[in-house]
Amino acid sequence: FVGQWDKLVTAILKKDKNLRFDDLCKALERIGYHREQPRSGSSHYVFRKKGCFSITIPKQQPMNRAYIELVSDAVRAFLQESE
Repeated sequence: FVGQWDKLVTAILKKDKNLRFDDLCKALERIGYHREQPRSGSSHYVFRKKGCFSITIPKQQPMNRAYIELVSDAVRAFLQESE
């Protein structure tokens, strides 16, 4: 299980363009964000964590690089805090 998490973190930090919406969700939820369902008709999910900026990600494929970068920054910040 740890191996999967490490692989996911590595892919996110490398900003792998093959990351999927589900990968980004898993990572955000693992570091303490809570997912909120989109309003009707929207494909954008909002992730919130106390003390952090909220992150909005559309459920799309392929995933836009800008959203991967947002998640990458959040994961990097989390890893630095937990060292």
